[in-house]
Amino acid sequence: MLCISPLDDYSARLVNELGAQHIALPLEGKSIGPLRELRSLVFIHRSLRRLAPAYVFNFTVKMNIYGGLVCALRGIPFANNISGLGTAFIHDSWLFRRVRQVYGLVNRRAQRLFFQNEEDLAVFRNAGLLGDTPVTLLPGSGVDLQRFAFSPLPEAPPVTFLMIARLLGDKGVREYAEAAGLLKARGMPARCWLLGQLGASNRTAITREEVEQWQKAGVLDYLGETDDVRPFIAQAHVLVLPSYREGMPRTVLEAAAMGRPAIVTDVPGCRHAIEPEVTGWLCEVRSAQSLAQQMIRVVAMDVEERQKAGNAARQRMEAQFSEDVVVKAYLDCLPRQS
Repeated sequence: MLCISPLDDYSARLVNELGAQHIALPLEGKSIGPLRELRSLVFIHRSLRRLAPAYVFNFTVKMNIYGGLVCALRGIPFANNISGLGTAFIHDSWLFRRVRQVYGLVNRRAQRLFFQNEEDLAVFRNAGLLGDTPVTLLPGSGVDLQRFAFSPLPEAPPVTFLMIARLLGDKGVREYAEAAGLLKARGMPARCWLLGQLGASNRTAITREEVEQWQKAGVLDYLGETDDVRPFIAQAHVLVLPSYREGMPRTVLEAAAMGRPAIVTDVPGCRHAIEPEVTGWLCEVRSAQSLAQQMIRVVAMDVEERQKAGNAARQRMEAQFSEDVVVKAYLDCLPRQS
């Protein structure tokens, strides 16, 4: 198994834990410079020409497009995983409209397209970005229900909210910080944690200065980044993800597997990750006020009510979101050995 991706802190795990060969890809998520993007495309072309893979699975918008273009050119069977629409669909400009056009051309040459929610699929279908390519809906990326084992909510106060995400504006980090400030101003017995990567390669990345200002104001605690979110989820009562749009947010699913309800925005992907008023609660997108109202509501709940939502979250994961379903869908794409 070969993995081509930008070099980061997780690259070594592909080798050490999965036994894969990793090839470092010169690619930046936030870059739109023609020369830099051409360099990435040429690198992918040379790599696939040399490796001659039997099948390619592409993930993320840029790899779906660049990897798909190279595979189509070289006649390599491939599948694209549309795990979310990303910046090219959240924002609109001449450049992003051209990106969407190329995306559609590539998707028509794929052997299969994977989507993680019906609304993203509808966006692609209505925009004519699918062609006749077969489509499979997945329950997110799936979760290892043994690794993310159930644990009861912490007994000790205060109620702890946890947001796990790359620190991007499109993830709703600023709304979370503002909502945390509103709770602090009202003297609510709660604490707000933020866990995730700073300095992400994205045009909407949060700056370190912003995070330091939030910490100095005492509205939230920034916990840094980690390769194991489980200890932090175990210490929290509720996950928060006020994202502008998702495919199927993995952090919400992992927290649910551990018995944590979530407050998420009422947008595609996020609203599919919970059962509203059963395993979590919805707030308005881009509204710190709406998010704060739901957080205040959770703080006011009885301990039993929060635990009931957490129990329901775990039960839903067991019934619908095991990673076995996702792995089987990928394996079914591969040619059968005679």
